[in-house]
Amino acid sequence: MATQRTMNDYCWTCGSDQQHRQLTRKEEDWLKKRLGRNGVGEFWLCVNVLDPDTGKQCRNLRTGFNKKPFAEPIKAPVLD
Repeated sequence: MATQRTMNDYCWTCGSDQQHRQLTRKEEDWLKKRLGRNGVGEFWLCVNVLDPDTGKQCRNLRTGFNKKPFAEPIKAPVLD
């Protein structure tokens, strides 16, 4: 099993530097369909925990070079 890469970078919905991770295969498939693209490997997901009681994460998407790639934020759903 491959190790998932992470990075600390700015999340514009959290308003601060937060840990981000690469997307899972299911998340990539969802985003490809959502955006109508063949590749989404440049996207990272914010894993900042917004509610410690429930564990709810921010899940805002950004790229490595663009903290705000969309006019309105796109947040990945939790996929089983």
